[in-house]
Amino acid sequence: MNVPPVKRRRILAVDDDAMNRMMLDAILSTDYDFAAATGGPEALAMLANQAADLILLDINMPEMDGFAVLSALQQDEKTQEIPVIMLTGDLDQETEVKGIQAGAFDFVHKPFIPTLILRRIERTLELKALQHHMQQEIDRQTAIAQAQLASTQRLFREMIETLADTIDAKDTYTNGHSHRVADYAQEIARRAGKSAEYQRTVYYMAQLHDIGKIGIPSSLINKKSQLTDEEYAAIQQHTVIGSDILAHVGEMPELAGASRSHHERYDGTGYPDGLAGTAIPEKVRIIAVADTYDAMASKRSYRDVLPQAVVRQEMEKARGTQLDPDFVDIMLQMIDEDSSYKMREGAK
Repeated sequence: MNVPPVKRRRILAVDDDAMNRMMLDAILSTDYDFAAATGGPEALAMLANQAADLILLDINMPEMDGFAVLSALQQDEKTQEIPVIMLTGDLDQETEVKGIQAGAFDFVHKPFIPTLILRRIERTLELKALQHHMQQEIDRQTAIAQAQLASTQRLFREMIETLADTIDAKDTYTNGHSHRVADYAQEIARRAGKSAEYQRTVYYMAQLHDIGKIGIPSSLINKKSQLTDEEYAAIQQHTVIGSDILAHVGEMPELAGASRSHHERYDGTGYPDGLAGTAIPEKVRIIAVADTYDAMASKRSYRDVLPQAVVRQEMEKARGTQLDPDFVDIMLQMIDEDSSYKMREGAK
């Protein structure tokens, strides 16, 4: 079996001194594919046509000194990862610090000692290879973690939406209510300038805001005649029931808050805790606006979908009393943009 030859690593020396270039050629050409440039412009032109595995870069050169060349290398994506060993005849510590800060990997002092320069080059290439392999492994593990996270997030979203479907199934007159409220709440949050993570949390909270209805008899939820005081009090308990159910979700404690507080009123006359104004969590205030809108734009056991003009009028009435005025204003803007009244149950 023929074994392919090991590819020789390419080293480019950049030095305006012909004697230095000759010495480096004699030291390195046995083990490496060696090339030399007389200055920065020539070196950059050579690198544009053929890459290098390592660059030996003199500091004191006319037209373009080593620091200028190093800066140009660092600014080019094709060359910024090539390790650079700077060549200097000075023993100036400040120069070395400047070079390292500018991106140099190491320094070699003139006159060249063959064993030393070979060892420095070997060590640099080994460290660079190790760094490359480590980065590849980090990238691989990161990709695996991101894929697992994406899968977990999809599963979480699907479970949330399945639960929302289960909730909505109890009320034959509000099919898709939780999904619509979640969509509207997320859009309000987006228009309010909230982050993607904030919007995502609002969406999940809204999907499950009515989960407590699982504990309410369907006969009450779907009753066509007026509820008695006792029956209305029983339905109000869905906020507490939902909060108790979601209290076990430790990873997202805000879910329980949305279920408990989405019937609180901005003026403090809501239930179950009589919270007012900013004492009601902001995300819940957003959900309350979306929930109130969809309640009017959906069928109920006792009425059909309300006309859009009526919905808008009622939203204006609720501004600052039942609902946060800032988020109502965003909802009103959304209503005004919805000229064909697509934001309603049954719209296509």
